[in-house]
Amino acid sequence: MTGEPPRAAPPALQPLYAVPDGFAPLYEEIADCPACDLARGRSRTVPGSGPAPCDLMFIGEGPGEREDELGLPFVGRSGQFLDELLVGIGRSRADVYVTNVVKCRPPGNRDPLPAEIEACGAFLGRQIAQVNPRVIATLGRFSMAPWFPGQRISQIHGRPIEAGGRTIVPMYHPAAALRDGSLRAVMKADFAQIPDLLRGNA
Repeated sequence: MTGEPPRAAPPALQPLYAVPDGFAPLYEEIADCPACDLARGRSRTVPGSGPAPCDLMFIGEGPGEREDELGLPFVGRSGQFLDELLVGIGRSRADVYVTNVVKCRPPGNRDPLPAEIEACGAFLGRQIAQVNPRVIATLGRFSMAPWFPGQRISQIHGRPIEAGGRTIVPMYHPAAALRDGSLRAVMKADFAQIPDLLRGNA
């Protein structure tokens, strides 16, 4: 459970284990969740990291191997690129909230299945309510689906909408930019608009 760094956690990551006020019961529920088959293969659950309330929230897809080991989201190679993107807009992991649609690692880093996403859906809904972000940036096609059903990330990335009093902006997952270097510049351009979105200048 977030709040207790494992021995393998580098000192630089340890502040990310801080549990926001009021989040301990939710994180405990996630840690004990048996709702889908992912629970059987996990090392640690990966509920999320960052302060709450918070103006900016990122939602990815699912934990990878490093995340499963450490219990934190986006601490592998994708996380390093996310950190780079945040620095580019004057932010850091310490002042944004980051989570995934599923809180346990899918085997072999495969895509999360619909039943697994549904099993974690209530957790994500509670996180959004408690974080109460002004802007939600979805990272990848699975996290954008509730707001952009049936659409393709290649066609709508970086195009924000207003939903439920929040700005939702779909973006590529950082892993996509690691696979296709041309997407690095695309992601940097999409991230560059976040400060204006936070100021309400969509």
